[in-house]
Amino acid sequence: HRPRAHDGQRLDGARRLRAQPSQQAVQPGPYWAVDAGPLRIIGIDTGLLGTLDAEQGAWLREVSRGPRPKILITGSPLYVDGEHHPCAIEGGGTVDDIVRDPAHHYVAAIGGDIHNYQRYPVDVDGRTIQYVVSGGGGAFMHATHTIPRVSIGNVTEKDFRCYPLRGDSLAFYSRLYGRRLRLRRFFTLTEAEATAVIAERLGIPPTRLPGEPARVTLRTRLVASLLGAGGRPDRTSRFRLPVRKIYTQLFSPSSATYSPPFFKCFLRLDVTLEEVRLRCFAATGNLAQELDPPVEDEVTIPLTRTRPTGL
Repeated sequence: HRPRAHDGQRLDGARRLRAQPSQQAVQPGPYWAVDAGPLRIIGIDTGLLGTLDAEQGAWLREVSRGPRPKILITGSPLYVDGEHHPCAIEGGGTVDDIVRDPAHHYVAAIGGDIHNYQRYPVDVDGRTIQYVVSGGGGAFMHATHTIPRVSIGNVTEKDFRCYPLRGDSLAFYSRLYGRRLRLRRFFTLTEAEATAVIAERLGIPPTRLPGEPARVTLRTRLVASLLGAGGRPDRTSRFRLPVRKIYTQLFSPSSATYSPPFFKCFLRLDVTLEEVRLRCFAATGNLAQELDPPVEDEVTIPLTRTRPTGL
C-alpha cells in the first residue's frame, strides 16, 4: 500500500465506526506471528495481487529466523491445481524461497482462497514440506476435477491428495450444469461414471469406487471434456464450459448448495512437542457425519528431520 492524501481521514472515519474499546483490535498489521508451544505460526497478507511488498517481505525474513519449527498461513497457496506459485516479494525473492530455506525450519505452508482441499508433500533437499490448500470451509465449491495429472516439485499423483475427489467434483458439476442448462439427461453423471472417466483421462486407477465400476461411454467422455476434466499433460480440451474463473464470477453467488452432500471441509492441527498431526475432515451436512466427521486426509509431520508419514 502506498500512502495517499486522504488515508488519515478514512482511518479516522473507520475508527469512529468502532469506537468502543471492545471493538478495537490491537493487531498492528494484517500479518502476524504467534508462538504456540513448539511451533511458530506466521500469517502473511498477500492482498488481491498475491504478492508481498518490501516491508512485509523484510518482516517475514526476520520472523522466519531461528530454529523453532514454523508453519506459514497465506491467503494465496504456493502450490495449487498442479501449479507452483512462489509469491513474489517486492524488491526480489519469493515467499517460497523463505519457506524452503533450511535455516528457517518450515514444515508446512497452508493457503486458502481456493474452496477445496489439496496437499502437496514437496521434497526440498531431503526434507518434506507439506504445501496445503484449505479453503473449503464456506461458500461454493471450487472444482477439483479440473486439476490435471499432478507432476510438480517431485510430487506425483501417488503423493497428491485432494477433497472432494475429482470424480465427486465432476459428478457435482454435471448435476449443476444439467440443471442450469435444462439438459439433465445429457449432463448428469453418476459418481461411478464420473470416477471412471476421470481415471481414464488421467491414466490412473479409480479412487474409492462407489459400487461397481461404470463403463466409460462417448457421452461421459464428452461431458467430462465440456466440464474441463483434467487429463494428461499431452491432452487438452479445445472447448469447455466455465467451471473456474468465469464460473466464479457468474454463477457462484447462487450455486452454493443447501442439500447434502456439501463437499465442505475443515482442517485440524494437533501439536505436541514431537509432531504436528494435520487432518482434513469432511463437512457433508449429513447427521451421521456431523456427529463423527470422516477424515479425508491425514499426515503426521515430525518436528525433527525425519520424513512425515501420511495416508
